[in-house]
Amino acid sequence: MQKVLLIEDNKDVRENTAELLKMADYEVAIAENGKNGITTAFEFLPDIVICDIMMPEMDGYEVLRRLNKNSSTAGVPFIFLTAKTSRAEVREGMNLGADDYLTKPFEEKELLDAIESRLQKRDFLKREIVKNLSGINNFLEGASNYLDLESLSKSHDEKKYDKNEFVFWEGDGAHALYFVGCGTVKTFVGTESGKEFVTGIYGAGDFVGQLSLLNSKGCYIETAKVVEDATLYAIPKEKFTDLLFSNKVVSQKFIAMMSANLINVQEHLVDMAYASVRQRAAKALLHLHEKGIVQDKANKGVGIPREDFAGMIGTATETAIRTLSDFKDEGLITTDQGRKIVLKDKEALKKVAQFS
Repeated sequence: MQKVLLIEDNKDVRENTAELLKMADYEVAIAENGKNGITTAFEFLPDIVICDIMMPEMDGYEVLRRLNKNSSTAGVPFIFLTAKTSRAEVREGMNLGADDYLTKPFEEKELLDAIESRLQKRDFLKREIVKNLSGINNFLEGASNYLDLESLSKSHDEKKYDKNEFVFWEGDGAHALYFVGCGTVKTFVGTESGKEFVTGIYGAGDFVGQLSLLNSKGCYIETAKVVEDATLYAIPKEKFTDLLFSNKVVSQKFIAMMSANLINVQEHLVDMAYASVRQRAAKALLHLHEKGIVQDKANKGVGIPREDFAGMIGTATETAIRTLSDFKDEGLITTDQGRKIVLKDKEALKKVAQFS
């Protein structure tokens, strides 16, 4: 049963509204002024707050300010009740983070619809995102409802790519964010010597191209190439920017969903600057294993070309092969008949990654 806190100084309005909410199967707590409402909120921990604006002791604006400053109540949906609504009042409340306004007297359906809508949106924001196509679609559909946009889940195109096919080139106009449904994609930039510096290896559940869409030049800052046959879903740039800039709460959730890729990029750059080749190779193998791109006895991966592995760790192909050979001699890895890398001792590899 979801909990509603009603803060209202008018006794008749308070009691009648509380009874209406109880009949709609909500658990209800009441407070007759803003000061008592704050105390009740911290004890009751409501799922939503309905609060009058003009009250003795403390007005509704101050109630909202204080609730937003407390970690246990910050972000709880907040609906103002008011006898009159001027533009200045609406602006002040929305600037403080209010979710809605209801003008007294209000209809029963109007109140219940407002509560249901805000609770549904809160459920969307609390929902964990599963990083597969179904999970992404659910997130996009929920974001569409939250932002009152045309369905984002219908705004991406599926395309199948063969091994060695290019998704986009460095310098191309950046028009879409790509989500990897299955397969493996690498991104890289060209060096002055004509070699490839691999900036990322992506598998199912990863996004590709997000940094390019944030680039002020409007072009892709790297090239994306398919390593193993892949299915990708393109989200148009305008939908990507809708998610980032239309609402700060939705944008935080979307950024969190993509942040693992960006954190990996940052860690990779630090490793390139300070870690030894052995450390970089060990970390790369563990990272690729997490993505299912290299295998162990229980996990069949798809493998990775040695030149791509060398590009990942920023060294010559010969050096990468020699390092892998050393790992094989030390019993850390082996290879199958197709020369795919198989991890034999992940714990030992973790020690190499940390201390070698």
